[in-house]
Amino acid sequence: MGVALTRSAQWTAAGHGTRNLEITPLNEAILKEIIIFVESFIYKHPQEANYVFVEPLEWQTKLDPSAFGSGYAVSETTVKSEEVDKNGEPLLFLSVPQIKIRSFGQLSRLLFIAKNTKLKEAQACIEDYEFSNGCRAPPWRQMQGEICYVLVKPHDVEILCLTCSNEGVFLNGGKTDDEGEINYERKGEIYKDLVTLLKEKSAVFSENMSKQEVRFSEEQQKEKDQLNEVPKEEEAAALHKASNASHRSNLEKNQINLGKNQMTKRLEPSLNWKTTVDAKEKRRLQRDNLEEKRGGRLEKPRPSILPGRAQLIRRSIEKAEEVISESSSESEEDEEPPDHRQEANADLPSEYWQIQKLVKYLKGGNQTATVIALCSMKDFNLAQETCQLAIRDVGGLEVLINLLETDEVKCQIGSLKILKEISHNPQIRRNIVDLGGLPIMVNILDSPHKSLKCLAAETIANVAKFRRARQAVRRHGGITKLVALLDCGQNLPEPAYLSLYETRDVEVARCGALALWSCSKSYANKEAIRKAGGIPLLARLLKTSHQDMLIPVVGTLQECASEENYRAAIKAERIIENLVKNLNSENEQLQEHCAMAIYQCAEDEETRDLVRLHGGLKPLASLLNNTDNKERLAAVTGAIWKCSISKENVIKFREYKAIETLVGLLTDQPEEVLVNVVGALGECCQEHENRVIVRRCGGIQPLVNLLVGINQALLVNVTKAVGACAVEPESMMIIDRLDGVRLLWSLLKNPHADVKASAAWALCPCIQNAKDAGEMVRSFVGGLELVVNLLKSDNKEVLASVCAAITNIAKDEENLAVITDHGVVPLLSKLANTNNDKLRRHLAEAISRCCMWGRNRVAFGEHKAVAPLVRYLKSSDTNVHRATAQALYQLSENADNCITMHENGAVKLLLDMVGSPDQDLQEAAAGCISNIRRLALATEKARYT
Repeated sequence: MGVALTRSAQWTAAGHGTRNLEITPLNEAILKEIIIFVESFIYKHPQEANYVFVEPLEWQTKLDPSAFGSGYAVSETTVKSEEVDKNGEPLLFLSVPQIKIRSFGQLSRLLFIAKNTKLKEAQACIEDYEFSNGCRAPPWRQMQGEICYVLVKPHDVEILCLTCSNEGVFLNGGKTDDEGEINYERKGEIYKDLVTLLKEKSAVFSENMSKQEVRFSEEQQKEKDQLNEVPKEEEAAALHKASNASHRSNLEKNQINLGKNQMTKRLEPSLNWKTTVDAKEKRRLQRDNLEEKRGGRLEKPRPSILPGRAQLIRRSIEKAEEVISESSSESEEDEEPPDHRQEANADLPSEYWQIQKLVKYLKGGNQTATVIALCSMKDFNLAQETCQLAIRDVGGLEVLINLLETDEVKCQIGSLKILKEISHNPQIRRNIVDLGGLPIMVNILDSPHKSLKCLAAETIANVAKFRRARQAVRRHGGITKLVALLDCGQNLPEPAYLSLYETRDVEVARCGALALWSCSKSYANKEAIRKAGGIPLLARLLKTSHQDMLIPVVGTLQECASEENYRAAIKAERIIENLVKNLNSENEQLQEHCAMAIYQCAEDEETRDLVRLHGGLKPLASLLNNTDNKERLAAVTGAIWKCSISKENVIKFREYKAIETLVGLLTDQPEEVLVNVVGALGECCQEHENRVIVRRCGGIQPLVNLLVGINQALLVNVTKAVGACAVEPESMMIIDRLDGVRLLWSLLKNPHADVKASAAWALCPCIQNAKDAGEMVRSFVGGLELVVNLLKSDNKEVLASVCAAITNIAKDEENLAVITDHGVVPLLSKLANTNNDKLRRHLAEAISRCCMWGRNRVAFGEHKAVAPLVRYLKSSDTNVHRATAQALYQLSENADNCITMHENGAVKLLLDMVGSPDQDLQEAAAGCISNIRRLALATEKARYT
């Protein structure tokens, strides 16, 4: 890459020191291309983004340490990423102004942090870096655009020594006799390629190539003639027969015979298709399938065939239009069938050959023949893959798409009706995109003919099931046009009172919403819908009672509600009220999408209150009893989980007996349901009454049983639920008897940070309420060492939870002695420079507890933990103040620590806290001041005596 950049980009003269990139449009295009690639790398290739470079990228940055937030340990002049390699070295290290980065993941994050200065950072990183790019030429010749050198021995001339460069192919000076080195000097003119040069230099080669070209041309013409050679009488008969194919059984027999005759002529798919999808296109189609199997990834840029700088600039302009982020909901079409073709000698049904005959009339017939052929084709069962592939294999898709550009409305309608049906096939919809069908359909959305608009929108809805298609719709202005279709369905009467004209308006709006639903799986498209004014229109359509329209409207809202901007707009447009109303619908699909939309929106506290105020909790609780429809059950349990975050909603769910029903769903359910059920119970069990209900309903055992799973989201939720239940001594006895504490402890080894953190939080109440906590903890072989080692984690949530666990573990003196031996003091001291208040609180509590053993107070001072702790007193969090004052009080029992506190201004800060309404904080602050004062008096006394 580096050498290619050195060659393609425009650089200043070397002079003295390093060469720099000039400020030119080309260089800016190259830099933007690189930035777009690197920014999206962490989403497109999350696994590869974690690979550690052998050598770091290193340059002088203009970024200030204050620009870095969560995920980084920040001081005044340095920044270290919490993400480290296997040796514990940070993958990003900044020591102003020098920065070192050792993975693409950290490089992506840095560009997001850089914001407006990312162009300068990319430029600084690139200047004079060079990497291997596959060229065979030495680096100093690559600077001249040379790629490799070739020795060619024609039959009739001497050996030719050639240079291949980005400008073309030319003769060089050949190899020198002395050392076998190449004389790189050009001898003669530059040819566009190797074949052209050899034809010029060798008469034998030129003659042989001419023969090959003539033979190839003759074979191509012969194939073309054979393909088009059909007697006119046979064409007319075939058209007449095919138009009635679906009604006359005796005709089918004749057509089977006709198919057999055609097979003897080796009738093959159209050459048009073969030239449309070559090997490179097949590879790209396979890549599309692979992307969709992985799910939730970004749209990949399509490779261009334009060479050199023009390609670079074109791709830069295209990518600049893209928003490099996609919704995590993009996981449809998980299993794609391979792209296959029907063999000419396969045992195919008669419909295959009949449809291929009809396609030939579409290619060459007049308007009347075309309409008849389209109508005849529509009579076949186009849901069958055989019929779909018959149209494609003979080049029918190209013809159908071409018909969309005619001025004949009947032809356009006929073509769209067929495309709408066959575009349910994943292979067909990719072919439609490859053939440029989407821009044409987007243009049809402007048509004055409502039927055309509807068909175009419905076909777009079918085709836009994968990323590249959704991107194409947006790029060609389709989102704005689809949003405009929603306006057709405004202010319409109830279904029973609709006129024919109004019915068509409803259908236009429905089809527009259907297409937007498919398109809204992309983040960039969600933003485009919002900017086009789609939310108010969707909100108004939601108030109607046209159920066919409500489903795609709610489906679109459900997809969009994953974004924070949408959630605010959904509240503003009073959409929650209508979502709640439609929970009472008899349509299960509508209920599912309404519940899913509530699930997405209920991250927000105000939304959770609105669901309760509009009476949405009761229908959600009622729907728990209908467990046959698992998709709807997953949506309903998800909505209940998020609504349960508010205590007022939990009271209502208890009133509606929802907690008992949730306990009953802890077994024999799919994982997506279990994640939500356990999440809801985890929230409900924050209150005593609900913990009692869960225990009495037998919920503890199935919860503990789920601790052995592997689903990360489920483990996070179930550890929280078990931890909440462990607050009750009666429940804790059951958890202990079921070996639940050991299972929680084993999850501290889980590779996922969220699981480790949640397990550590859950262990805290278990240790607090165990009958003999000290002995229980020591019974886990290597358990205490495991907990101490977790203090080396980079994840702040893990660190906070482990500190909380250590606070509880250290209540037992024997355990405190063991963790001290395992080095808990230096590890806690190392964390003291954190600026995260949650971690600060639990870290201070752990330090306070660990001061109770041996010379740990002195050791904390020796490991420089005291001065950072004093700074915690400047936090705005009272919980941090209390924990810190208690830690400082314990540390102040040592004279050296008192001196450090005094030098760092602890007395003034603590004096302000002596008057706090928090009694524990008062006492700790006063005690610490007292110890510092006692030391000062002793020092004063010693001076005079």
